[in-house]
Amino acid sequence: MSADIIPLKRREEDGPPTLDPMLQLTASGMNAVNTVILDRMQSEIPLIPRLAGHLISGGGKRLRPMLTLAGAELVGYQGARHHKLAAAVEFIHTATLLHDDVVDGSEMRRGKAAANIIFGNPATVLVGDFLFSRAFELMTEDGSLKVLKILSTASAVIAEGEVAQLSAQRKIETNEERYLEIIGAKTAALFAAASRIAAVVAECDEAQERALDDYGRNLGVAFQLVDDAIDYDSDAAEMGKDRGDDFREGKMTLPVIFAYARGNEEERAFWKAAISGHRTSDEDLAHAITLIARHDAVEHTRERARYFAQRAIDAISIFPDSKARQAMAEAAMFAVARGY
Repeated sequence: MSADIIPLKRREEDGPPTLDPMLQLTASGMNAVNTVILDRMQSEIPLIPRLAGHLISGGGKRLRPMLTLAGAELVGYQGARHHKLAAAVEFIHTATLLHDDVVDGSEMRRGKAAANIIFGNPATVLVGDFLFSRAFELMTEDGSLKVLKILSTASAVIAEGEVAQLSAQRKIETNEERYLEIIGAKTAALFAAASRIAAVVAECDEAQERALDDYGRNLGVAFQLVDDAIDYDSDAAEMGKDRGDDFREGKMTLPVIFAYARGNEEERAFWKAAISGHRTSDEDLAHAITLIARHDAVEHTRERARYFAQRAIDAISIFPDSKARQAMAEAAMFAVARGY
C-alpha cells in the first residue's frame, strides 16, 4: 500500500475538531464494551462495584477502548474479540487512575471528589488491584499469547513510568527528553497497546501492527502534553480537577521545563523554590502562571503536542482512506485542540 500524508490543519468552515466522528464510529462497539465493563466490575463485596463505578461512570472520554474499536474498524475486523479486550484496556486505565490519585493525594477527578477522598486510600488501592485482575482475566479469556504479552508489557511499562515520574518529582533538572520518556511510558504505552491489539486480533501484518502502535503512542504523548498545558491554562471547572495540581505536587511538566529553561536568574530561583515545595501558595501559583505566559510555555507545549499528533496521523496513512481513518485523524486533532 502506498502512504499519503494527511494534513493536520482543517479548513475554517469545518469548525474545530471534535471526538464526534470517533464516537459515531465506535458507538455500537462501545455499547458491547460497556456491557462487559458493567458485568466484570461486579462483586459480592458491595464496596467494589460502588467504588469502581464511582470512577468508571464518572464521565471519562473512554478514549483508550475507543482506539481498540476504531483500529478494528480501520483494518476491517469483523469479529467480537476486541470488545473484551477494549474492556480490559479500560480496566487497566481505571486501575492506574485509582492508584495515581492515592499517590498524588488528589482531591478531584473528572469534576467530582476522587475515590480516595470518599472511600479512603486502602479501599481505593485494593479496588484498583481488583480491576487489574479483571483486566488480566479478560486477556486470558481471549486466548492470544501475543495480545497478553502486549497488554501485560504495557501494564509493566505504565508502572515504570509512574515510578519514574515519582522519582523526577521536585527535581528541577528534569529536561524535555527525560520528561518525554516518562510520559511515553506512563501514558503513551497504553494508547499504543490499545491500538495495536486491534491489528493482532484481525491478523494483520507486522507493518499494520506497527502503524497502529505508532498512531496510539504518538497520540498518547500529544494527549499528555495537552494535559500538561491545561494545568496552567484552564479553569478547574472546565478541567475537572484543581488548577495547579501539577505545580503544587512539584511535577516538572513541559510548560515548567520551558519556562525554567528560558527564565532569567530571578525566575529560575522562583522555580527552584516552587518545585522543591517551598513556594506553593495561590499567589505562587499565580506567579508561576505569569512566568509561563511570559515565555509562551503553554503554546510551545501545544506546538510539541501538534508535532506528535501529526506523527500519529501520518502513521495511519498506510491504510486506505475511510471513515475510520478520518475519525482517527480527527481524534488526534481534537487531542491537541481540546481545552479539557
